[in-house]
Amino acid sequence: MGGAGVCGGLALSAAMAERPPAPPLGLPLAPWPKNNPYSPAKAALGRLLFFDTRLSSDGTVACASCHDPRRAFSDRTALSEGIGKQKGVRNAMAIINRGYGRRQLWDSRAASLEEQVKAPLADTKEMTTADDPAEAHRLCIDRLRQIPGYRERFRKVFGAPDFTVEHVGKAIATFERTIYSGNSPYDRYRTGDVAAMTPAQVRGMELFFGKPSCMACHNPPLFTDEIPANTGVGSESRKKAKPDLGVAEITGNEWDRGFFRTPTLRDVALTAPYMHDGSVKTLEEAVEHYDRGGGRNPRLDDRLQPLHLTKQEKKDLVSFLKALSGEGWQHIRPPAAAEMPR
Repeated sequence: MGGAGVCGGLALSAAMAERPPAPPLGLPLAPWPKNNPYSPAKAALGRLLFFDTRLSSDGTVACASCHDPRRAFSDRTALSEGIGKQKGVRNAMAIINRGYGRRQLWDSRAASLEEQVKAPLADTKEMTTADDPAEAHRLCIDRLRQIPGYRERFRKVFGAPDFTVEHVGKAIATFERTIYSGNSPYDRYRTGDVAAMTPAQVRGMELFFGKPSCMACHNPPLFTDEIPANTGVGSESRKKAKPDLGVAEITGNEWDRGFFRTPTLRDVALTAPYMHDGSVKTLEEAVEHYDRGGGRNPRLDDRLQPLHLTKQEKKDLVSFLKALSGEGWQHIRPPAAAEMPR
């Protein structure tokens, strides 16, 4: 019986090792797609790929170049820099908790993380010199196939003698689904630790949940409803020769003009600058934008109305936003040179 118990324990340990990492306090269990189940080896491969500049045409840009693990996987610049030092057209979103997302990217055009991963590989402002997306993906895979270490890892993870851009997308998406942010002062306060937040943060929380313009779009536990909205950011861009139309760029529908997916507010204190164009530099500026009722334009969300906050209320609201800084991603580090496949 003792032997059976040991064997049973080993089997249980092995099964548990194949389970995704448990999310931290405040987050539900993350959904995992049936066509891309979790495995530790797949997540480890995705981590290597995420930090590898060899995915780009000139070997200078990795996923981590725009999604810095030191900044909750966001970028410190308004517009990220791609190959050839080209500036992108939108701010790099933080990818914490993206495994919960129903759609991806500012314009929601990607239906999954796997699909989102492939987008920068085919973008001439980000990671490729090839104009045709299919050609860009082919060239990327050709580069990776020249690396014996990657060929072996893909074979072990996916059980196939060769790999495609679909496999790359699945590996990186698996890694990204392990990037959590929870167990924040807010989460601890909500579960009974009344000392987890300061009095100012508590007052800010009451304001946040009491103002429809906050709660309506940034609802817990993820602090986003994942739905595109027009908050008037960059509304002056209508005067530009080529304004950023947001979701309308994808749908071709004028009614979608200026709509951008609502980002998470978790770890928002670490992810400045803000908004789709990186035009808002601080949390204080962001609060001012919403206190004004957003940027006036014909398609402005009707939930946005002037808030008329006092100076103290604005400070309290910023304090609460800082209480959304959590845990679950800080342990992730770039691979050492010796870890990278050769």
